[in-house]
Amino acid sequence: MHISFHEQISRNKRNSFILLSVIFLTFVLLGYVIGKIYSGSFFIIMSGFTAFSIIYILIGYYNSDKIALASVNAVPASQEEFPRYHNLVEALCIASGMPKPKLYVMKSEQINAFATGRDPKNAVICVTTGAFEKLNKVELEGVLAHELSHIANFDVRFMTLTAVLVGMIAIISQMFLRSLWLRGDGRDNKGKSMLMLAGILLAVLAPLFVQLVQLAISRKREFVADASAVKFTRYTNGLISALKKISQEHMPEKRINKAVAPLFISDPLKRKISGLFQTHPPIEERIKFLERM
Repeated sequence: MHISFHEQISRNKRNSFILLSVIFLTFVLLGYVIGKIYSGSFFIIMSGFTAFSIIYILIGYYNSDKIALASVNAVPASQEEFPRYHNLVEALCIASGMPKPKLYVMKSEQINAFATGRDPKNAVICVTTGAFEKLNKVELEGVLAHELSHIANFDVRFMTLTAVLVGMIAIISQMFLRSLWLRGDGRDNKGKSMLMLAGILLAVLAPLFVQLVQLAISRKREFVADASAVKFTRYTNGLISALKKISQEHMPEKRINKAVAPLFISDPLKRKISGLFQTHPPIEERIKFLERM
């Protein structure tokens, strides 16, 4: 059945917000249960650690482009050396009404690329040398449109908010579980045994649950970027052909940090992970969606 890119974008954006709401509700539920069990000093300490975590994440957010580029040893792509790169991005930016991001290149035999930056005015795109060598003009345009879509959809901002909530849930859970050891046998909580059990179960399961939801959001944003790339270029063949070439590559790029890997158009580490733990949807599934547009 044929689907429009508008429908694909709307559905995956809606699903992303629903999943983010699930994480937020998990955070509220965890805080409510622990609040019923404890009060006072626990929440003072927890608030301090939470504030520190938020500040840490925000520093990373405002410097995400510098951190990502430095981690892969990327260098600026000059107009003279990479004219096709600049021309394609400029044309896509004119078509989409976006400011032109800063362009970088990284040395790698893989076909890959990533975009980062907190908003369209402070964004960068980085493409591997392998992409320039192995992709034709139409395929490269599809990849660049995908990366511009991440910028246009504020995906870095969205995923940073998700990371803040997931991080806060992890911190609260760890502090609660550690506090149980400090409290001894908990005789003053005999009347709250069921509530205590619920708190322990939540503290153990909530971090894993929201991490899986976070990964699901990451996969949804990839579908949104694919569909938005079609919106920018008005055809699917370029991105489909590029993804097919990517699917034929199996050698991992070992120099890339695991923290940066989710930014790329496909997993540069080529990890064989089960569906729930993947940061990217299977390439075959992405191609099927694109072929229906």
